[in-house]
Amino acid sequence: MQGQILIISTVLIIVIVIVVVTLQLIRKKKTKRYTDKVRELERNVNLIASTPVLLELSKVESIINNEKMEEKYNKWQKKFEDLKDKNISKINDMIIELETLIEDKNYKEYRNKYAKTELEIYKSKQVADNLLEQIKDVTSSETKYRNIVTKLKTKYRKFNKEFEQHKTLYEGMQEAIELQLENIEKRFLDFEKVMEKNEYDEVVHIVKALDAMVDHMDIIINETPDVLLMANELIPKRIKEIKNTKEEMIKEGYPLDYLNIDYNLEESKKNIENIMDKVKMLNLEGCMFDLKTILDYLDSLFVDFEKERLSRKVYEEINKDFSKKIQKINKMVKEIYNQLDDIKNMYDLNDEDVIIIDEANKSLVKINDDYKKLKATVKNGSSPYSVVHKEIEDLTVRLKNMEEQLDVALKSLGNMYDDEVRAREQLNEIQEFLKQSKTKIRSYKLPIITDKYFVELSEANEAILEVIKELEKKPIVIKTLNTRVDTARDLVLKLYKTTNEMVKTAMLAEKAIVYGNRYISSYKEVENGINEATVAFYKGEYKKSLDISIKATSIVDENIYKKLLAVYDD
Repeated sequence: MQGQILIISTVLIIVIVIVVVTLQLIRKKKTKRYTDKVRELERNVNLIASTPVLLELSKVESIINNEKMEEKYNKWQKKFEDLKDKNISKINDMIIELETLIEDKNYKEYRNKYAKTELEIYKSKQVADNLLEQIKDVTSSETKYRNIVTKLKTKYRKFNKEFEQHKTLYEGMQEAIELQLENIEKRFLDFEKVMEKNEYDEVVHIVKALDAMVDHMDIIINETPDVLLMANELIPKRIKEIKNTKEEMIKEGYPLDYLNIDYNLEESKKNIENIMDKVKMLNLEGCMFDLKTILDYLDSLFVDFEKERLSRKVYEEINKDFSKKIQKINKMVKEIYNQLDDIKNMYDLNDEDVIIIDEANKSLVKINDDYKKLKATVKNGSSPYSVVHKEIEDLTVRLKNMEEQLDVALKSLGNMYDDEVRAREQLNEIQEFLKQSKTKIRSYKLPIITDKYFVELSEANEAILEVIKELEKKPIVIKTLNTRVDTARDLVLKLYKTTNEMVKTAMLAEKAIVYGNRYISSYKEVENGINEATVAFYKGEYKKSLDISIKATSIVDENIYKKLLAVYDD
């Protein structure tokens, strides 16, 4: 028991020791982390204090030669001293306070103070960086602005050389350009003077003015030859070509008034004069764009000229075909109307057929009127060919639609005529079938002809008479006629079928009886069947007679029916 207590005690002691050591290690690690953050703050403060402001101030001191520069120097020096004596000193005190809080393990207060210290360092760094940047603006001004001016001089010499070598391209502009070049050179001299006096505030304005003047003159030197070429040569030449082309086309009969060419050309000349006034003042803003706009307009006139030529060609080709076609349709419609009364008397036309013809005629009248107006327009030259070309195309489409509309009515009339012809042809065929039926029934001397045959014969005859009546009517009702023809054909074919079946059955029954007579002396069953079949045959019951005779004879010959069919087919 005592041994167990001892073991438990030992384990507890070990656990307590481990916990204590662990807590110590955690606390030590935490303290180190906070201490490292304080060291980082110290480094940041040292970086601010080591900002090369004093070095840059010493450069300023060496170039002070006026009161304004001395005033700036004193202001910057005081600002840096305040930064070191007040801001950095305050931050150092705050860092010492943070170290004390770490020693006292007052971490909550530490975190609050740390954030404030970090903010103060950030503010001080901003002050130091801004101060350094302001001082460097002065210390590096000479190098910076001389580099800028050197580039501007290079650019200036380049376009000045271009101008000197090609002065003839600037006709009427040389004096204004040379005057502006002299102004630029004066500005370069002004730059040197203010640089000698270290008047850097003034240098900024001079460099900006030089930059604007050089860029402007670069544009002037590069674009002026093109502007002058377009304004003095290309556009005047294009205007002359347009006038010559216009006169030629008017002589050829092209109506061009809709293009308003004379007015637009005068306006173009005025615009060119305004542009040249701006160019002489060395103001090229928008000039190139305006000139290109004028040139594009002039080029578009040539496109319009070509469009008119093409439209005229197309119009003349379409008009030739259209004229022939409308004459043909006019003649056809006239003939239809001349025959319309006869057609109405011949056929029972419905209102829709007549309406279609009338509507087609109305459309044709309107097309004829519009076509006459179009030809008058072309003759007096009141519309351009690009317009009449579209109008003749529209008329062509309308004429085609009207023709299709008329074709519907003509097709209906044609179908009526075709139906009448077909009905007469079918009547002949039907009568031929009826004749064949009668001939066939007579060709075989049947003992009795069934009532079914005579009923069907009567029906067929009546149907044929109805077809003949419909054909003799004026006007003919095609729908009724077709119905009568269909009925007559069906009844005659039915009679034809009945006749063939009756004759065939009777012939087979007779042959079966004759064939069975061979065996009546030897077979009593055959004799009885043949006698019964004979009685049925003379009663006109041919189907019954055939069935009985085949049944009786099949006792001695199983293939009797096949033999009968073979004999019948032969």
